[in-house]
Formats: sequence, structure tokens, C-alpha cells
Amino acid sequence: MYPTSQPVAAHKLIYILVSGLISTGAVAQSQPSLEVTATGSQESLQSILTPNKILQGDELLNKLGSTLGATLANELGVSATGYGAGSSRPVIRGLEGPRVQILQNGLSVGDVSNISQDHAVGNNMQNARQIEILRGAAALLYGSGSSGGLVNVVNDRILTNLPDRPTGAINTSYETVNNGRAGALQVDSAFGSVAVHLDTAINNANNYTIPGGSVQTPGGWTVPPAGAEATNYTGKLPNTFSNQNNFGFGASYIGKSGYTGASVERLNNNYGIPTPEGGSINQSQNRYDLQHQTRDPFSGFTSFKFSAANTNYNHTEFNNQGEAASQWKNIANEARIELAHKPIVGWKGTFGAQVTASSLNATEVGTASYAIVPPTKTNSSALFWIEEGKWNSLQGNLGLRYNNVAQNPNLGTELVPQEMNTGGDTPSIALQNRNFNLMSYSAGGLWNFMQGHSAGIAYTVSQRAPSAQELYSYGAHESTATFDIGNPNLNKETSHNLEFNIQKTSGLLGGKASVYANRFNNYIYGYYSGQSVPDAEDFSVVVAQQASATIKGVEAELTYNWRQHGVGGRIFGDASQGTFDAGGNLPLQPAPRLGAEIAHQRNGWLANATYIYSFQQNRLADWEQGPAPSYNLLNAGISYTEKIKAVNWTVYMNLKNLLNDQIRYATTPMAVRLYAPQPGRSFMVGLRATF
Repeated sequence: MYPTSQPVAAHKLIYILVSGLISTGAVAQSQPSLEVTATGSQESLQSILTPNKILQGDELLNKLGSTLGATLANELGVSATGYGAGSSRPVIRGLEGPRVQILQNGLSVGDVSNISQDHAVGNNMQNARQIEILRGAAALLYGSGSSGGLVNVVNDRILTNLPDRPTGAINTSYETVNNGRAGALQVDSAFGSVAVHLDTAINNANNYTIPGGSVQTPGGWTVPPAGAEATNYTGKLPNTFSNQNNFGFGASYIGKSGYTGASVERLNNNYGIPTPEGGSINQSQNRYDLQHQTRDPFSGFTSFKFSAANTNYNHTEFNNQGEAASQWKNIANEARIELAHKPIVGWKGTFGAQVTASSLNATEVGTASYAIVPPTKTNSSALFWIEEGKWNSLQGNLGLRYNNVAQNPNLGTELVPQEMNTGGDTPSIALQNRNFNLMSYSAGGLWNFMQGHSAGIAYTVSQRAPSAQELYSYGAHESTATFDIGNPNLNKETSHNLEFNIQKTSGLLGGKASVYANRFNNYIYGYYSGQSVPDAEDFSVVVAQQASATIKGVEAELTYNWRQHGVGGRIFGDASQGTFDAGGNLPLQPAPRLGAEIAHQRNGWLANATYIYSFQQNRLADWEQGPAPSYNLLNAGISYTEKIKAVNWTVYMNLKNLLNDQIRYATTPMAVRLYAPQPGRSFMVGLRATF
């Protein structure tokens, strides 16, 4: 889609799909070549064996949303959850939560967003320099449980090179749909051999406007969800506000053979939870990072890297009366070392070790009782090894990771309300310590059968330990309108993923296609038992269970670039479907999509438009109500850049959901999907300066 860089979508097909819909838009002036940088110096790990996507530069700026999920929602194979404007995580190939690991600068983000979709990811998008999506062998560097994939947010707070002059960026914008005001500042400089980085951002948005009514039309369900009989709002949807701010500072010493640096971050996020019951979350996080890298540390090795992070995460959940209901705290520590070796018989790669420790504590305000999950300490230690080799037209990679994970709840916690009436027998659980040994591995091969054309195959086995919530939860969860009951006897979950792909990378016409099947042993899911708890607002009882399951999918895109005219385009599509092997569909599965993009650049002007059609999702789990309706999404924009002295000034306008269609993600739990659509038509204007 970016005319000055890689090829983008076939013009005849683009014309058919978007004729009459194309408007101008603000997009990137260039799209840098894709290179995985999460490991600092592992360019050898970039391979089309494991499809990677890197968002950076102007492309990232123009796709930027207030959350990570909103930023990545329209990438190939990626959808998103949607709890209003404040909380959204990516869903990759039908998988989310603990199966999609979120990193910041190569280390865990340290939040509790993988426990529940209403918990926001603990990072600020406005300061991100690039976002990386990794799968397969490369993902095994960071975790064994990323069967869906891994997302790494890079913010460059710890600089690895000395800037030759002060550089930075200022960005400010206003959005109509929610009266949103945003501003961000970033500065890099150097004092002798010390590089420093400073960033800050603020993003305040009121409740957003929705098209039509908030409650899905009667044909969308057979039985209204809990609370759905509440007011059917039009106009502004309550509890969709979001107020974020953050501050980050980093300093690093740059020597001839490497660097050593540290950074600190403070993040605050106050946002609404748009359920019929309503409520909000006030989130804060302090994070401290340390990194060191030495190039050519000793004979036979090209790099030694050490990194560590400490995260102190807190959030308070408020009810619809503004009263504090529960407090969540998570203290996480992580450290890892990596050694990259020189080529041996055509192979080069990285091996290392990683340790993590976290302490989760969630309590009901005003009582000594836990909130949903009892206090739990999680400890993990891992060894990993990844290799990639190349021989003429053949290429291969191997990955191996061993993890030991220990889940240790406070055994003195009493999982009470035995007297609660569910209309049947309430399952009870007995807390116990659990220990899991996990072995994950990956192997892939690539054949470059002619210049710029290749075909590949990759096989990945990924094992995941059950999370504390899946093992030990016991209590009412307002944001999902459920009473969650864990299962301390859960076994480790194993994913077997087989993928075939073909790709054309040379010439004006390019493209790629992937077909995959992901078979799960002991897939962990929340089973709606059909019971409810009158003492907890008639919330549905959801019990953690396991079963064999399979997710199959396909992704494809065609790109074309008219370089001599500054015009490019792309068509793309993805579809996946998850089923239980014994019959029935997996819950929260994304709908199939088709889309098209076109862009034009000339004399400082840049314009683009993107159209996506999402099909109706009626292949739902037995307990889900629907269907999730189809929708048409049309985004566009325009920008103009002028260099004045040493500063590049860009004025831009982005237009979102131009058709004002009602959008409800099938990947969002019923309590929100049936009640709270995504924002309606929106216009954003802004001014950006880089120097």
C-alpha cells in the first residue's frame, strides 16, 4: 500500500473492489524493509518461513490506535477484542489471552491483560517506534505458550547508538467521535558517550458516538444477556471514555563494543467498561528496564546480551456508582541472557536462558477476601536455542525451548460461597501447588525455486501451562457477567501447528499465501454450564475445562506498485475457524474478512483508503448468542508534508468508519459484543513535526 517501498496489490482487482469508495488518506511516505529487531541483532531470524509483520515509521503512525488491539486489528491474520476505547488486545489466528504473549522491548509487559479482556495492556501506543508480530521458531526465544503468536512493542527508551544530533518528534491531534485530544513528545540526544531518551504522551477521550442503538437487534440473540434489558443507548455510549498519560526516560552508555543502559516508565490509564452494568478501571504501572550488549564478546560468538525488567502494576475496578470494588496488583521480575554464535557449517543462531517471577494479588475493597483469583506466585525458568541455515536455494530453521512453570497459590485462601444458589450443585475447588515441565520446538524449510519466488513449510509444537485464573478462579466477574470457576487439575496445553506458504517478493507484482492447521491437545476454555448465580446478579457459571480442538485457516494478499507514478494497492483476505474435535465450535472466533487498499504519493501529498468487509460470524460455540453481524469498514485520509529549515511538518486528516457501520467483534465476550458496538464515523485532524 506504500508506493515508495514494497510492491502493493494488483490494480485490476483493486479497481473492482474499491472503485467508487476511494478517498484520500494519510499513510506512510515509506515502508522500511521488514526485519525482526526484538533480539537486538538477530537479523538472521527474519524468515518468510514464519510470517512476520513489522509496523514502523509513518505506517505505524497512521494505523495507530489508543490500544494495541486497535492498532493491529486490520493486519493480516490479526483481529482484536473490544472493551470500548480503553482495552483491546490482538487476537492472532483465532487465539488470544495467554496464547498471545505481549512484550515491551523483548521482555514481558508485566500486566494482567491476559487474565481478562477488560484489563488493558500496560503500554502506551503513542511512544512506540515499531510493533513486531512473530510466530514459529522466532517466538520460542520469548515464551513457550505463544501458540497464537507474539507481539513485541519497541519504544527505544534504551538507545543502542549515539545520535549525531538531537532528534525528536511532536504530534498532536483531535478526533470528533469522542472529543479525543492527544499529544506526544519524543527527544533523543547524546552527551559525550551517553545517549538519552525522553518521551511523554497524553490521550484524553470522552464517551464515543455509536451508530444506531447500543443493544444488538432482537434477531441477534435468542435470550438477552445479563443486563441487556438495560437502557438501549443512542448517540454517546456510556463508559467508553479513556484517559491515558505516561512518561519515560532512558540513558545508555555507548562504547566501541556495545552498550549498557537503563530506563524508567510511569503509565496511568483510566477507562470505562461498556457493559450493561457499567463501571471503570483506574490503572497505573511503574516499570524499570536494564539492558547490556557486547559485540564479539569472545571467540566464536557475535553478541552477548543481558536484559532485565521490574514491573509494579496496579489497577482498581469501580462499579457504576463510582465506588471501588476490587484492587489488583501484579509485581513481575524478569531477566534473560542471549548468546549469538558465528556460523557453524552454515548454521547461525542464538541460545540463552530466562527467568521470571510474578506475584498476583486481587482483593475486594473493604474486605480481606480475594477478587476472583486467590493470591498466586508464578515462577518460570527457561532455556532456549534457535538456529537458521542457508544452502544455495534451500533455507531452514530450528527452535527449541524448555520451560519449568510453578503456580503457587496462597493455600490458606478460602474459596467460599458454598451457600450460593446456582440452581444446582456449585463446583468447588481445592487449591494446590502445580508444577509444569514444558517442551516446545519448531522446524521449517524454505525452497527458493526461482528468483524472488519461494515455498515453505513449518511445524511448531508449543506447550503452555494453565494460568492462575484458569486454575484457581472462583468468583463473580462483572465485566463478563460470569461467575468464573477454575480447575486446579488442568493439564498443560499442547499446540501442533503445521503451515504451508508460498511467496513472490520480486517485481512490481507480489504476494503471499499461507494455509495452516493448529491441533490442540487439552485446549483450555471456559464452559458455560447453563447455571446461574442469583446472589451474583444471575451471572452465568463458567467452568474451566479441556478438550481436543483444531483451528484451520488461510491468509493471502496480492500487492502491486506503480513506482513511476507513486501509486500502489493491495487486496487481502483471511479466515480461520476453530472447532472441538468432538463437535461444536470454539468460542470467540474471528469472522472471515476481505479487504483492499490503495495509496498515492506526489509532491509532499499522501493519500490512501482501506476497505474491509467482515462476514457474519454464525459459527459460534453452543453457549454463544449471535450471530455476530457482518460489517463494512472504510477508512481514509490525507496528509501534506513540508520541510521548513530542519523540521518536517506534516498536517494530516484521518477518517475512520466513513460508512458509519455498526461494528461488533465476534472475538469479544457476549456481555460486551451484544451491548457495545465500536465507534461510529470519526474524523481526526493533527499536526506532526519531526526534527
